Amino acid sequence: MANKNKKKTVLVTGSSRGIGKAIALKFAKEGYNVVINGANHKERLEKTKEEIVQQYDVSCLAFLGDMGNYQKANELFDLIKDRFGYLDVLVNNAGISYMGLLTDMTPEDWNKIISTNLTSLYNCCSLAIPDMVNNKNGKIVNISSVWGLVGASCEVAYSATKGGMNSFTKALAKELAPSNIGVNAVACGAIDTEMNHFLTDEELLTLTNEIPTGRLGKAEEVADLVYQLSNNNAYLTGQIIGLDGGWI
Repeated sequence: MANKNKKKTVLVTGSSRGIGKAIALKFAKEGYNVVINGANHKERLEKTKEEIVQQYDVSCLAFLGDMGNYQKANELFDLIKDRFGYLDVLVNNAGISYMGLLTDMTPEDWNKIISTNLTSLYNCCSLAIPDMVNNKNGKIVNISSVWGLVGASCEVAYSATKGGMNSFTKALAKELAPSNIGVNAVACGAIDTEMNHFLTDEELLTLTNEIPTGRLGKAEEVADLVYQLSNNNAYLTGQIIGLDGGWI
């Protein structure tokens, strides 16, 4: 099934903005067919597709749908199979955060963050893996967080989902290593995206003072690392790689 002359294809979930968009643009720049996805904001998703096609002249499939919903994920993978055949790289970036006391969190809030951050991981991996195993080749990169390593006060649910993602990564890497499929995660620190724009100038200064490099990370830096993990070193698998400026 594998074809050495085939242009490679990547799926980046949650890629209408921020880190996901930067990752999608990086792979497009490197000549990949790019599949982008978002659960909301159709206009942003279409704008990202337009940027990819116009700037890099590669094929781009945009799909609006929640990857925490298996039916929607399956629909997307059917479209990928029809258009590109199979995935070479899966980047699980879709995620949401929740800030607040655990006792203030509703069951609906809990179920939503579990579905978006963890169930989407299962859905996309389970659908991508069969072709990767058949090809004896593939890369899966999961976008995690330093809070999955150490936990954050008032972000209990988010920390739990990212901790689950880290364990999922390590276990799946062992399962897929005999099939030459690499599975790694990037544990991001404070990255300069919309997710952090709620911080006041004073809070931002306090945060950057805690980071040894003295600044927030850039989405493009995450993208560069994800691309490296997807294209180099077949022996590197099952790793949770911190990208946090020495913060944690």
